[in-house]
Order: sequence, then structure tokens, then C-alpha cells
Amino acid sequence: MKRAALLITYHLSLITATAQVGEYRTDFAVGINGGYTMSSIAFVPKVPQSMLGSPTFGFTARLTSEKYFNSICAVVAELNYTTIGWKENILDFDDMPVPLHTDPTQNLEYMRKMNYLQIPFFARMGWGRERRGVQFFFQVGPQFGIFLNEKTVANFDVSQPEFNPGTTDNPNPAYQYRTARVSDVVAQDTMAVENKFDYGIAGGLGLEFSHPRLGHFLVEGRYYYGLGNIYGATKRDNFARSNFGNIVIKFTYLFDIIRTRNSKIK
Repeated sequence: MKRAALLITYHLSLITATAQVGEYRTDFAVGINGGYTMSSIAFVPKVPQSMLGSPTFGFTARLTSEKYFNSICAVVAELNYTTIGWKENILDFDDMPVPLHTDPTQNLEYMRKMNYLQIPFFARMGWGRERRGVQFFFQVGPQFGIFLNEKTVANFDVSQPEFNPGTTDNPNPAYQYRTARVSDVVAQDTMAVENKFDYGIAGGLGLEFSHPRLGHFLVEGRYYYGLGNIYGATKRDNFARSNFGNIVIKFTYLFDIIRTRNSKIK
């Protein structure tokens, strides 16, 4: 009797586990996204800077494949257009803005804006409602970027010798800011992007509100860490590192193309 009870308990546990694990579905949704990106570049040697803010927008596709225990599992792909780069903090030794030597009423200003197509792929896990209600989700995966073009916004001509300190071995006597600027790292101001392909890891947390007729409304906070450099990183190059770091606030709307027929899905 004891053996029979153990066998019954074992088989019941298997049935319960089968009912709980791997509840498959094939839900496919597509839509649009938009938001705001705050970007910077981790230069080595360091370039004092603040984050450059710009809009981002694109398309999203999501395939929900199963519910594993309480986790709703899906894969997500996006194609986004975004402007990223950096905005320099040109400061003196007292952390104050540096005036332009030809017009002291203006402070030196420089920013670089680079346009990219970004293609992230995410493995996503969600907890909550799928069809009607609120769901919390986490997603992470690789992201690839294709450089399109760039634009410099500055109130001085970075190519002029009075803005170029030269090198330690060969200083430029025409340089006007040697005792004014806390940082003489300026090579990046005249360098075009060298590596046109960017790659890294992105991850985000968010909330989704779903309605069977209206679709899915998502808000997400995301961080991207670039593993590639925009400039060469050999000993002969100016920078040992020049990789992106992006913070993104994103809103997404999805509507269902394929929806699994299952009355148990809430």
C-alpha cells in the first residue's frame, strides 16, 4: 500500500508539473515604438561630458511562445532609428564654463550627433496578465547598430590651430586654452566615426497594459552598454576605449496578428 501511495503521488506530481510547465502558445504581435535616448561615450583618456538627449522611434515584433510556471516567455525584435553621441562639458579648473577667446560672451560648446539604425533582439520574461490587465516584464539581449551619418554642433571651428593643443612632445604655440581648460583631450572633436558597426548588450524593465480589443501598451526603461568602439583602440590610436552607453525611455504599442485560442489565457 505504501508503494502504491508513493507511485500515485509521483504520477500526480508529474501530471501537475506537466500542467504547470510549458503551456505553449503562438501569439504574434507587431507595432511601433518611440521614446527618448540619453547617450554618452566612455572615452579613455576621459573626455568630460554630459548625456546627449535625442528622440528614437521604430518598429517592434514580438512572438510569445509559452508560459513556464508563472513566467510568460517571448522573443522580441526591433528596428529603430536613433540619434546618439556626446555633449562635452568644456570647463576650467574651477569647474566653470570656458569663454570663447574671440567672444567672451559665449562659452565653448561642442556636441556630436550620430544617426544609427539599431537592431536589438531580446529574450523576454513577463509576469501578470497577457490578454486583459497589467504585466511586469524584463528583457535582455544583444543589440547591433549601423552607422548612417553624423553632425557636429559647435560654436567654434575645431579645425583651427587655436583650439588644438598639439602633443606633449610637440605642443602647439597657437593654442589659446592651455591654462583655461581642465582637459586638453580634443582629438575626438575632429575625428569622424571609424567603426561603422556597433554592438553590445541591452536590457530593460517595464510594464504592459493589455486589452483584447485595443492591443498592448508598454512603457520601459532600458540601458545599452556598447562592446565596440567608434574609434580605433590600438596603441597607435588616440583612444584606448570609445564605447557607447545609452539610457532609453520607450513607449510601445502592439496589436495582435496571431492569437492562440485558449480560454485559460487571461
